[in-house]
Amino acid sequence: MKFLTPELIAELTRVTDAAAGDALLFVAGSDALASDVAGRLRLEIGERLGLRDPRQFAFCWVYHFPLFERDAQTGEITFSHHPFTAPGPGQEALFDSDPLAVRAQHYDLVLNGYELGSGSIRNHQEAFQRKVFHRLGLDDATIDDRFGFFMEALRFGAPPHGGMALGLDRIVMLACGESSIRDVIAFPKNQMARDVMMDAPSSVPVGALRDLGLALTIKPPAL
Repeated sequence: MKFLTPELIAELTRVTDAAAGDALLFVAGSDALASDVAGRLRLEIGERLGLRDPRQFAFCWVYHFPLFERDAQTGEITFSHHPFTAPGPGQEALFDSDPLAVRAQHYDLVLNGYELGSGSIRNHQEAFQRKVFHRLGLDDATIDDRFGFFMEALRFGAPPHGGMALGLDRIVMLACGESSIRDVIAFPKNQMARDVMMDAPSSVPVGALRDLGLALTIKPPAL
């Protein structure tokens, strides 16, 4: 409270159009952390106050994601989603001068706060894809060793392309008014990652391994 002077309170009241009895919530931290915490609190408060109607479907497209972000552990620049997303039109000019400002052609479909699908337009030019790998700290030898087949395909010529994938389990979950996909998927796993209906994972007959050309070199742990 010592930081909330009467002048600051008056300005906050004016900016937010707050009235007596209202609550203002402040979240401090990095943009990513503060946004995540504030979003979770918003959903929790809406749930507790009965402000969320699960029978109403509110769709939302999220786009203009950053192409790069700074790794919280190492401080190095890394990709936000994956290194194959194409930058937005005209964003290439920022690649060298301000990489964190580059926006990607990545998009998410959200329903009632749940991500239903995610997709992007992909890089289709070999020279620019190599430049992205260089930005991530990979040298040409590493690029060719790990992604040589992909770079060769781009050199032969790839048209602009993209797509997205939808999570059918989440769609069914929301359509059924549930809050966990475990309630709608056919074979949910328990906390030990075991399928109690199929008793998996379990041991495999030696004959089945032989048919597949597989062999166990260590004795599997007892399940």
